[in-house]
Amino acid sequence: MSAAVGADLVLRARRAWVDGVLRPAAVVVRDGVVDAVLPFGVAVAASLDRTVPDEHVLLPGLVDTHVHVNEPGRTEWEGFASATRAAALGGVTTIIDMPLNSIPATVDVDALAVKRASAAGRVAVDVGFWGGAVPANAGARGPLHDAGVFGFKCFTAPSGVDEFPHLDPVQLRAAIEEVAELDALLIVHAEDPDHLVPHETLGGRYADFLATRPNSAEQSAVARVLDGARSTGARVHVLHLSDAGVLPMIRAAKADGVRVTVETCPHYLAFEAGSIPDGATEFKCCPPIRDDANRDALWAGLLDGTIDCVVSDHSPSTADLKTDDWGSAWGGIAGLQVGFRAVWTEAVRRGLPLEAVLPWFTTGPAAIVGFHDRGRIAPGAVAHLAVLDPAAEGVVEVSALAHRNPVSAYAGLHTLGVVTETWLRGRLVATVGHGVTAVEGVLLDRPAAPQHARNGRFATLVPGTEAS
Repeated sequence: MSAAVGADLVLRARRAWVDGVLRPAAVVVRDGVVDAVLPFGVAVAASLDRTVPDEHVLLPGLVDTHVHVNEPGRTEWEGFASATRAAALGGVTTIIDMPLNSIPATVDVDALAVKRASAAGRVAVDVGFWGGAVPANAGARGPLHDAGVFGFKCFTAPSGVDEFPHLDPVQLRAAIEEVAELDALLIVHAEDPDHLVPHETLGGRYADFLATRPNSAEQSAVARVLDGARSTGARVHVLHLSDAGVLPMIRAAKADGVRVTVETCPHYLAFEAGSIPDGATEFKCCPPIRDDANRDALWAGLLDGTIDCVVSDHSPSTADLKTDDWGSAWGGIAGLQVGFRAVWTEAVRRGLPLEAVLPWFTTGPAAIVGFHDRGRIAPGAVAHLAVLDPAAEGVVEVSALAHRNPVSAYAGLHTLGVVTETWLRGRLVATVGHGVTAVEGVLLDRPAAPQHARNGRFATLVPGTEAS
């Protein structure tokens, strides 16, 4: 307790998520870092001493490792200012930005510098960056890794934007070998184009769109990724898993020691194909939302640990790109601010406690990108915190969400849970009543890992990028 004398902040909660359980605690913060976690009633000298309401829960800030910010180049779709405000209001304090759909795509050091310059001083939460693995940078990804990206994203089927081509099977295997040599992380949009049904227009029936991206497309592509990881020892991560039929091969690979992790997304857990209205292309995403039995199996995969985390895959566009034709509409769901609420609501319907859900949004994604200093409330962790009212009822009003364009599959969804406060490095930056009140995020860099560490398991701040 002596280490906590002269603290900047004490946040007290009857229910704080610490060491995997909800318990009373006083979280002591000094210089932006959790200094101690003490019993609820312990007296501490601090500049600010706050107690959250008894019915609320103190959480670590959520971590979302799959966000398409789209700036620069497609800032009319989204941008760092709007996306990070949406994150803060949803209790998300750390995001990792995808290398597309920005122009230029983040496939070399120069493009990363452009991306960082676009974000610097404008982010309301902490932001890191993925690099891209495309045919043109094969064999030359080392400098981008050294420049601080958290890993490399690739597609095994067309990405939807010309500036980010997919890898064919030979190129994919070469990329797996390259990241193994770098001891980096390859994150894969895994759909086999040989199993996809070509189309330009489809009309308004969701069932017709779903039939163009069958389960077999994911199963074939994931099998290829796992074969490469098994042969090379590379570390791979399967993005936005929608087909639960993949889970047995993932489970077997993990049992064999293959270095694979898997994510799914709130829209696959909150929605199912049978309830998607025809023409409602705000629900279009790739891979697609599948049937209710599949959704049940994804929940089971989370509960047994086969799926490691839940992330938003926030991929917004302008409203005009969401035409009522499932073939021509842009494929992407905007849900950064509300994804946690949607999953928590469905978890309550399934009789699951909050303690079961929280790792999927905190320690799960944090571990994948090597964060030991966030996604948890513990001494030494960054004091990124959120206060949740888990029983608060509401309806998602898309026009009130902070992301740039008022289009979302979550519009009109009845939800449980409201994030009432978000704290960044021990400073209150957003409240449910006043919105985002401070823009104090920083840009995150993955430094070169020391010899004893693998896969960039330490992250630091990029010097000079703290918001003013």
